[in-house]
Amino acid sequence: MKSAGAVVVAEGRSRAADYVTLAKPRLNLLVVASTLVGYVMGDGEMADVLRVVAMVGGTALVAGGASAFNQVFERRTDALMRRTRLRPMADGRMSPQDASLYAAVLSLAGLAALAVFVNILSALVALATLVSYAAIYTPLKLRTSFSTVIGAIPGALPPVIGWAAATNGLGRGAWILFGILFLWQLPHFLAIAWIYREDYARAGFPMLPVIEPDGRSTARQSVLYAAALLPLSLAPTLVGITTTFYFVAALVLTLGFLALTLQFARTRSVADARRVFFGSIVYLPILWVLMIAGRT
Repeated sequence: MKSAGAVVVAEGRSRAADYVTLAKPRLNLLVVASTLVGYVMGDGEMADVLRVVAMVGGTALVAGGASAFNQVFERRTDALMRRTRLRPMADGRMSPQDASLYAAVLSLAGLAALAVFVNILSALVALATLVSYAAIYTPLKLRTSFSTVIGAIPGALPPVIGWAAATNGLGRGAWILFGILFLWQLPHFLAIAWIYREDYARAGFPMLPVIEPDGRSTARQSVLYAAALLPLSLAPTLVGITTTFYFVAALVLTLGFLALTLQFARTRSVADARRVFFGSIVYLPILWVLMIAGRT
């Protein structure tokens, strides 16, 4: 029999784990990495440790707050989906009040860190990310399949936060990085939507694979977005912030990603959708590394 102290410790660990789950730290690693890429490509000074730590920490806190708010708002629909039903809110392990307070504290702390230790512009971009994700994209998910496109906007803002932190401005390089991340997300999200279309239908989300179950539109749009990504992925060299090395490597890499979406469009199988999904996960970090390695 467990002692009362052991039960309290176990419950405390479980509670702490639920708070970590609300912030989605593994998913937000990509957010932080993309912010760092924006900072480096904006010629930010890596030796300015306080600025870099505040930028990374502030962005991570805001991203965690946005994730927590999302789970508060979607707790009922999450409970209907197999892949999300064990989240703390969906499973009823945490009250909406506690989770909302946690989300607010994370968000405010992150925004304050950016405003005080980095600059006001980076904090404003982070605020736009938070509001567009939690207050616009999240409620739209139950209303329209176009929410996927809307959701790609806050998802593409992290490198803009980094660029703003480095330059205190929003030059064309920031918007090129935004465009790359925006277009990359759409085949990624559409692949997820196709794989879990039955889950989304059960929860009442009008995702494209739910309202058009033959998958033709889903596959076609995946190809179109990946094709649009091709010229934009080469734009850093065309505007002079990366070398020819990056141009060639990005061309090969993006053509490979496009080929995955074309295969998915041909078969519309779950297996090929998974290849697009995993290909997208591999694609972006490699592209970021190539971009940093090839910057002028």
